[in-house]
Amino acid sequence: MTRRLSPGVTLVLGGARSGKSRFAEALVASSGREPVYVATATAIDAEMVARIARHRQRRGAGWRTVEAPVDLAGALAREDGAGRAVLVDCLTLWVSNLMMEEADIAQAGERLAATLSAMRAPVVLVANEVGLGIVPDNALARSFRDHAGTLNQAVAGLARTVYLVAAGLPLALKEDHDR
Repeated sequence: MTRRLSPGVTLVLGGARSGKSRFAEALVASSGREPVYVATATAIDAEMVARIARHRQRRGAGWRTVEAPVDLAGALAREDGAGRAVLVDCLTLWVSNLMMEEADIAQAGERLAATLSAMRAPVVLVANEVGLGIVPDNALARSFRDHAGTLNQAVAGLARTVYLVAAGLPLALKEDHDR
């Protein structure tokens, strides 16, 4: 079944190496709009540098990349526009970045939700589903899991379409039937 990009917000969830980024990229690329990739990752070590390079190579030269490790709402507002489709990869790294900055994550999430609600361009957000495993053994990891889960719920609530990707296979959890 061919998936098409819905107007509004689409959330793509999955575990590590589930194929969620590849699926999200395909949604945006098939839209016929100018693809904008909003990256939340920072190249903090050699492994992350290599990971970023693989993602860029897979996307190809047709994508414009905007780095937004902390001010995601600001970047989205600046990149909103007719003829564009925006991909955010990923919300989970964004939460991690906010925690490292000791930012008010609830406030940042509210600002993101307000920005997403006002977007004219379709937006696809990628996030890890981190709450399916064991309860972490330390407070920092539990806080991260809780923040990520709360943000995923908020974005899923305002999204028109939500997919869960496992083993490269997308499962529609919430579909936009207004098309």
